[in-house]
Amino acid sequence: MATVQKLLENKPEMPLYRVQATQTVLHALQMMDEANTGAVLVEEQDKIIGIFTERDYARQGEVRGRRADQTIVAEVMTRQMVMVKPETSLQECAELMRKYRVRHLPILANDHIIGVVSIRGLAEALLEEQKGTISQLENYILGTGYGN
Repeated sequence: MATVQKLLENKPEMPLYRVQATQTVLHALQMMDEANTGAVLVEEQDKIIGIFTERDYARQGEVRGRRADQTIVAEVMTRQMVMVKPETSLQECAELMRKYRVRHLPILANDHIIGVVSIRGLAEALLEEQKGTISQLENYILGTGYGN
């Protein structure tokens, strides 16, 4: 069963995108666009205090009369983050995302956030894991792929 650790090993360049809680939502959205990511961590005095996602803005931005260039990230971010550890299984990640209706899970190791599991990254990893299982089953059923 694959874990978050395997994701980290397969993607060692997993950058952490951060914005200050006092920066504007527009700044955070621009950073997310440039990085092609759906979430950024929010920090205050060098401490992560939340996460800001596309969904946060979709639900709490313009629809509620807030303008991205006049709203600070702290006003619309998610403070209660659902986090995982490197030893968390990918299936557990999927269940947490479903249960809490989130698409990004910060990875916590030694009291530090070391990465973020996105729903896309999770789906890709689960698909690869299933392809491997299917291939093994095909080889077993067909009697191929095994040394004599």
